[in-house]
Amino acid sequence: MVTTARDETTKADLRKPLQRFRGAAFVTGLGLLGLVVVMVIRYGFDNATPSAVYSPIHGVIYMVYLVLAIDLALKARWSVKGTIGVLLAGCVPFFSFVAERAVTRRVTEGRKL
Repeated sequence: MVTTARDETTKADLRKPLQRFRGAAFVTGLGLLGLVVVMVIRYGFDNATPSAVYSPIHGVIYMVYLVLAIDLALKARWSVKGTIGVLLAGCVPFFSFVAERAVTRRVTEGRKL
């Protein structure tokens, strides 16, 4: 079997996409915590104004997270199952922090997800 340059992905090739993903995962985690606060204000104190302002911002943050996670997944050649897991981690408070640590560890070790 012949291995081409396209088949070989080095750690150096993944450095920038990993940095972008790590930043997006951190911002997404904070954004989810902010969303929890906004939901408590909305349903606990019957005030929909903060939700109306913050929810679209949170949506944009999550879309950026999705794009950057998919970019890293394609470049690192993750499995579909691993990619979906990382994408879903951005939906649950605190999970994006956990996913970021796991992804960083595996990518720096040269392991696939």
